[in-house]
Amino acid sequence: MQFTYSGLPSRVIFGAGKRTEVGRELEMLGIKRALVISTADQSEICAQFAAMIGDRLGALYPGAVMHTPVQVTEAALHQAAQMNCDGILAVGGGSTIGLGKAIAYRTDLPQLVVPTTYAGSEMTPILGQTENGQKTTLRSPKVLPETVIYDPELTLTLPDFISGPSGMNAIAHSVEALYAEDANPVISLMAEESIKALGSALPRIKADGSDLEAREKALYGSWLAGICLGSVGMSLHHKICHTLGGTFDLNHADVHCLILPYTAAYNREAAPQAMAAISRALGAVEPIQGLHDLMRRTARKLSLAEMGLTQGDLDKAADLAMKNPYYNPRPLVREEIREMLQSAFEGRKL
Repeated sequence: MQFTYSGLPSRVIFGAGKRTEVGRELEMLGIKRALVISTADQSEICAQFAAMIGDRLGALYPGAVMHTPVQVTEAALHQAAQMNCDGILAVGGGSTIGLGKAIAYRTDLPQLVVPTTYAGSEMTPILGQTENGQKTTLRSPKVLPETVIYDPELTLTLPDFISGPSGMNAIAHSVEALYAEDANPVISLMAEESIKALGSALPRIKADGSDLEAREKALYGSWLAGICLGSVGMSLHHKICHTLGGTFDLNHADVHCLILPYTAAYNREAAPQAMAAISRALGAVEPIQGLHDLMRRTARKLSLAEMGLTQGDLDKAADLAMKNPYYNPRPLVREEIREMLQSAFEGRKL
């Protein structure tokens, strides 16, 4: 057994009601004038946190959007500079957390993140940005948030059509961590536990969004998934999803949710130990069937065609997926990638 494991530095506060500690955590980070950021549809919760931190509020910026466009980051930077902000309070999901990271990358300002979805991005030193229709990613310790507060009560109002895909997005991080080029036993334990927690929680949330215990379990699973994403490399699934999301402006979580069973199936024969872990975590005899069944129970859209893509878009996506490819346990073949995309386009059963 040979491996390298590097733990990522971060402070995590987890529990119902813990959002009320946000002021104290800002103080611990030395933030006196916070730039509070969110998406436009979470502007109300953004205002609630602004009121909660009182005189530590520097400015509000409820303008985060999917895929972290560079022009949005520049607008937020201008707001932060005008109001002399010395830190970031990001409240929301992947779009908001991405914007906070993009600001931190350019300014090295400290970040306090309060996630409201299951994206897991808050635990990673990875930043994805979009410019001129192309999404690229980078890895830097500068973008890793210093502190994260997980409060499952904040997810109680998250609709099931967001909860499900967001949770499947987190599962995708864990699935690919199991067959990462730099996989290690510690991260593999977290990955399997993450899939188990989310796999049991998401159907319960679908049945009853007010189930706090299920919400806690899902948030716990997404935290572990985020650690996996930040600690080891990702493979074909993330390359495909970045291509589809960044190039065709598709919803990030919806794409991850739909595509996961298809990309996992592509790697089934090349990653038997990972497949065994997925089966154990989901309590499924066959891992791909387990992932596919979970996807169909939680997804908002069940095909790429339903998301608005065309056959020509699939050709372009297959070409882009072959450029600067990520490591993958099974060699990438353009025609086979195109066929995989066709399956997802039609929503074929696996």
